[in-house]
Amino acid sequence: MEQYKQEFIEFMVDANVLKFGDFVTKSGRKTPFFVNTGFYRTGSQLVKLGEYYAKAIKEKYGLDFDVLFGPAYKGIPLSVATAMGISNLYDKDVNYCSNRKEVKDHGDKGILLGSPIADGNKVLIIEDVTTAGTSINETLPIIKAQGDVDIIGLVVSVDRMERGQGEKSALDEIKEKYGIETTAIVTMAEVVEHLYNKEYKGRVVIDDELKKAIDEYYDIYGVK
Repeated sequence: MEQYKQEFIEFMVDANVLKFGDFVTKSGRKTPFFVNTGFYRTGSQLVKLGEYYAKAIKEKYGLDFDVLFGPAYKGIPLSVATAMGISNLYDKDVNYCSNRKEVKDHGDKGILLGSPIADGNKVLIIEDVTTAGTSINETLPIIKAQGDVDIIGLVVSVDRMERGQGEKSALDEIKEKYGIETTAIVTMAEVVEHLYNKEYKGRVVIDDELKKAIDEYYDIYGVK
């Protein structure tokens, strides 16, 4: 596993973004683990987060694109931080863009904030986590309504590696349905590999009991 992936996993633990317990996902699934990027709350955390996204993006897509689109609301700071991360690490300027939940009818009008999206733009969508692919179904029509654009991919922080609406993973379903290449900074398999029965800062984050709960979750929702 690449060094930046290991560092990112520990970064999520330190920021209390990666949590273990009893949770319910947006798609209604009861899960023993949860990723909440809303817990990145400081300037230094956002700088690091943007650079982790930037590294994953460069590895998968290179830097030949024009706009980072972050769906409201959590995608807004993600798109800003990642645009800054790409600039800091690779000296490459890309624009950021997000949608509003409500169309603004005065001042900077319209449904978008940040950079406009124009015909011919190559757009990369950035999100926190995709569980069942519900968010992307809302996002794509907004982007495509802006013009004849090329949506080159979707990048998330963590691939939960579970089924979407059918038997395939949510990210694979998105790729198959929309022709969009998908990637993640890390997968849950990599998270488990790095944290299981290993002491980190004086404690074992994933012990045998938690590993059993994760395995049982994947018995139900994992890709067959």
